[in-house]
Amino acid sequence: MNVFQRNQMENTTYHQQYFRPSCLPALNLRFATSEFYSLFSEKTHHDQIKLPSELTITPEETLLNYFSVLREAENLGGRSCGTVGQARTPFPIAYNFLSEEYQRKLTYEDYFHSFAGVGHTSLIKLCRVPDRKHGIRFFYEIETIEGSLDKRAEYFGYNFGFIQLVNEKDGYRISDLSKIEEDFLCAPYHGWSHDAESVVEVKYGSWCKLIQKRYPTVKNGYVKNIYFRGNDRADYCLIFFTLTNGTDVEIAQFRKVGEGKWKLIKIKPEEECLTEKRR
Repeated sequence: MNVFQRNQMENTTYHQQYFRPSCLPALNLRFATSEFYSLFSEKTHHDQIKLPSELTITPEETLLNYFSVLREAENLGGRSCGTVGQARTPFPIAYNFLSEEYQRKLTYEDYFHSFAGVGHTSLIKLCRVPDRKHGIRFFYEIETIEGSLDKRAEYFGYNFGFIQLVNEKDGYRISDLSKIEEDFLCAPYHGWSHDAESVVEVKYGSWCKLIQKRYPTVKNGYVKNIYFRGNDRADYCLIFFTLTNGTDVEIAQFRKVGEGKWKLIKIKPEEECLTEKRR
């Protein structure tokens, strides 16, 4: 293989990683017919809706059912091509998956507005992640079909974030939800901060001077586990999730001393290591 061929192969791999959308199957495929939505057809307001208890019996069931309700929810606004999915019927149902406290912070009107431009939602990643406060926390990623007033065609958008849940008297409810848009254009052109291995080398190696030896990455689907031996004689494990746009997001940090157990920790290299250098 000559230099040109090798460069061509590297460019192709880079392009496929960062500029191609997800081919993962959707996870939120429940309530495929209108029968479920007919249970709430006479409810004119969200506070008249009571969710069946079996929908929120576990944290995982709550989230799979929540996103399944939202799958064919539509808030496109200006563009009209007839009825899309279940139109706006799912929104007041989905709002009742939020905890009472979260509903006090987020009105139904603001909740509905947060879906502006969205015509379809597919849940493509869902994974429970460690929480330092011992709460119930999940990572998620969604693929949406979105539109805008100045275009006559829709396009795909990708978002990820974290969801907190609490156990209320009627089952598990969402107590907080973050949503971060994925960047498919600028992110791939800006180097190390989007690649897990490079992040570890720069932040924990160059900045913190913590790495004595880094071991080969252990990858399972979209999960990356990166292990290294620290200069403090402890072992470290950093967990990253790979997004659809190819970017690796740091999820959790663990530290183990000798034959002890892995303990969840929180190191902030930007604050702790760079600040130390400036002194």
